[in-house]
Amino acid sequence: MEDFMSLSNHFLKLSSATASTVWKGFSAMATNRKLPRVTKKIGTHNGVFHCDEALACFMLRQLPEYRDAQVIRTRDPSILEQCDVVVDVGGEYHPKTHRYDHHQRGFEHSLSTVRPDLASNKVIKLSSAGLVYAHFGLEVLSEILNQENQAATSECLRSIYLFIYEGFVEELDAIDNGIPMYSEGKPRYKISTHLSARVHRLNPEWNAENPESTDELFCQAMDLVGTEFRERVLEAANIWWPGREIVRKAIDARKGVHESGEIILLTERCPWKDHLQSLEEEMGISGEIKFCIFHDKGDSWRVQGIPIQPDSFICRVFLHKDWRGVRDEELSNIAGIEGCIFCHSTGFIGGNKTKKGALEMALKSLKASLGDRE
Repeated sequence: MEDFMSLSNHFLKLSSATASTVWKGFSAMATNRKLPRVTKKIGTHNGVFHCDEALACFMLRQLPEYRDAQVIRTRDPSILEQCDVVVDVGGEYHPKTHRYDHHQRGFEHSLSTVRPDLASNKVIKLSSAGLVYAHFGLEVLSEILNQENQAATSECLRSIYLFIYEGFVEELDAIDNGIPMYSEGKPRYKISTHLSARVHRLNPEWNAENPESTDELFCQAMDLVGTEFRERVLEAANIWWPGREIVRKAIDARKGVHESGEIILLTERCPWKDHLQSLEEEMGISGEIKFCIFHDKGDSWRVQGIPIQPDSFICRVFLHKDWRGVRDEELSNIAGIEGCIFCHSTGFIGGNKTKKGALEMALKSLKASLGDRE
């Protein structure tokens, strides 16, 4: 109190203009202390992360209003409700409230349905990356170009927008949504971010005025390829081989899971698709196994259909067609199985709270597939 009275007496000795200026500064400091800066929040799901929400969050943080935004990873609806924008979780697509999920039943939007002014023939279903790109892509591109002091006309920006979608984002949309690359022998989208393409891009541009030495660029290519090769060798020894042993044991024990031998149960979650196919061929049982059950991080279990090829989204047997795109209690009621969490809209994977529930989902799907074949 004495400090405040001393400050007040000091103000009385100042000119009115000077006192006013100082007091405004003092008030601003007091106000700033009372009203801390509000940080924007971007919400997305926790657990295993994927390329689409990683790119979606990256793109949002290129925008001025989200540049310093905090990324919150959760599935808690009460927490997500407090976020300024939510991607890849929540079961909602509402641009006005900035909700950009694509997993809910009935969602079929493509770039052409969201931005017909920019793309008229893009029919691949959008992921969260595609949704954010559809709504904010032009601004994101503009911000990135501005950061490099590169201006672009509206025509140039629109052309870049479609080029980047076709050469980068569309691939992620298709992969995340489980869309087959080929339809009647014709590719529906192109893969352009693989190692060979990245090495090719190290070569001088065709219109470079002062191209770098190809010898120096080749050294960069060797570093790039050598680094990934070394990583893959270490991965084979430390990750690939232990995973193969887990899958082999699961195949050997499959009759203990179910007498049909069509379901395997992994004792540890690991990459299994490549191992399964090669081991089936070695053991002379190709095509016999239809589902894989494994423990997800947390307390839930997953049941996944065995793909016809490791990199395919077409399964030997899919989960029951009546379950696809349905979640939680509604799914449990339809399936007649307690603890159901979700069934992917394509039916290639589903989740349950218990191992028993996941096994029931596999068995009922197997029974339904036999009826369909008959």
